Amino acid sequence: MSSQKKSNQLPQKATHPLKPQAFADIVLQWQALHGRHDLPWQQPATPYRVLVSEIMLQQTQVSTVIPYFQRWLQAFPDLHSLANAEEDQVMALWQGLGYYSRARNLQKAAQYLTQEYQGEFPNSLTELEQIPGVGRYTAGAIRSFAFDDYGPIVDGNVRRLFCRFFAIAGAPLSSAVNKQLWQLAEQFTPQNNNRAFAQGLLDLGATVCTPKKPNCNDCPLQSNCIAFQQSRVDEFPNPKPKKTIPLRQGHFIWRVENSQIWLQRRPESGIWARLWSLPEVDGVPKGASLVGEFQHTFSHYKLQAKVWQHDHTHLQEPDANYVDHHWLPLEALDSVGLPTPIRQFLQAQLQAER
Repeated sequence: MSSQKKSNQLPQKATHPLKPQAFADIVLQWQALHGRHDLPWQQPATPYRVLVSEIMLQQTQVSTVIPYFQRWLQAFPDLHSLANAEEDQVMALWQGLGYYSRARNLQKAAQYLTQEYQGEFPNSLTELEQIPGVGRYTAGAIRSFAFDDYGPIVDGNVRRLFCRFFAIAGAPLSSAVNKQLWQLAEQFTPQNNNRAFAQGLLDLGATVCTPKKPNCNDCPLQSNCIAFQQSRVDEFPNPKPKKTIPLRQGHFIWRVENSQIWLQRRPESGIWARLWSLPEVDGVPKGASLVGEFQHTFSHYKLQAKVWQHDHTHLQEPDANYVDHHWLPLEALDSVGLPTPIRQFLQAQLQAER
């Protein structure tokens, strides 16, 4: 056997007598008694509601998502209403959740499903993964939660639970560990009761096997957890290497006249893609005075922004990368999608000028 093939298998220390069906039975019994049963997307767990909730829950906590989910379903109760909605309405409802490409992907998914499947959802994992914005995890979640069918899932909660339970060493997001986790998910996911099983996995990770100070004493998997048996729970998942976040300067234009504000739509790609924003310029504009500053931290850099007002010069021509620009009445600010730090700055500045 080659060393490459051997490295893709579970290390010897991670094997134990607990079989997949016994694992599933434990998770199902715990979920029935202690799991979450009243989340808004669970009643009813239609494919559309599951899709919306899963996209919103990416890198966002349940408590934050719930009010957004409820407002979203009021505005877009089904695929057809979302597919035909104006982009500004979609982005306005999403603002504050961040990672705005998720909102655009949700609308693309609705348009794809209405065009290719007449507004229905396919059942197979392969077809589900073809939906815009739907990857391996979301496809498994839709199949598990909406169809109560076999759908392996690996998200942050499952990743942490499995890394501890099987004592999997290595960077948790590395390709080698990721491959191992998906192999385990496929092996340990049962062929029935998939809705309850998937919810149990997520709930165990979210409420018991937490990132810090996990409540091992209440974990139904404790007696079979290798990390617990070896008193190494705090070691797993192995910490990610720390990286320095660079600082970037940004310069924006403030122009308010006759109860209107000058805005530009951001480019198709990059940060805040296609959201409306104060116009961004390269460097400090000539003949301008400082209005204010704000900071915002992205995943890969920190933005130190300064906002400038022209006192005696006209606004320069918009950058060719910007697809649109116009005057927006101040009372209409809630009708368009704005990046959260831009909206917060606008609200604070307009309040101060009153």
